[in-house]
Amino acid sequence: MYFAALLARTEDGWEASDTDLDDVETLSDLTDLAREASVDEDTVLVFIEQEDAWFGVIRVDGEEDPRIYVSNASAAARSSYGEILLTDELLGREPGAEDSIAALEELVGLDGPEDGEPDNAPDHNDDHHHHNDTTDDDDDGLDAVPAGPLGDTGVLSDLGLPEAELLMLRTDALVEIADALGAAEVLETVR
Repeated sequence: MYFAALLARTEDGWEASDTDLDDVETLSDLTDLAREASVDEDTVLVFIEQEDAWFGVIRVDGEEDPRIYVSNASAAARSSYGEILLTDELLGREPGAEDSIAALEELVGLDGPEDGEPDNAPDHNDDHHHHNDTTDDDDDGLDAVPAGPLGDTGVLSDLGLPEAELLMLRTDALVEIADALGAAEVLETVR
């Protein structure tokens, strides 16, 4: 389902390596992983792609803060790796909003009334009303995570992939990105 790769820029072009995300729980874990792979603090890109759902690019240049682009934030929000990338900063949220993400995930997990929540009031009118409320909240919550691109759209523009092209990528994005960076062959080796 997931494909993750790390591309490190070297004097001789890009070097690709497989990335094991099992131990990655936070963005700083991911950033550390990228920095370890960097050559002379040159650019390192980490790609994460969830088949047909979303992809993310994390760019680390030396000690600078990572730059992140996520192709579909709401799809990524349902993924454990996507969650790592959707920082408060990226979502323009106040830090400490994790609790609402947890709440949001529960909402996203509910498909509506037919789930028959245990605390349903027997009176159906109330029930209906109750669900309307939830739906409203649901919308508000989901507005926080747009169903589209989020983050630094210019993250690869100096590497050969202009913003407009990045925004158009949907599936097989990594192949296209690698092509634009001239790293397609290297990426193939780890795919």
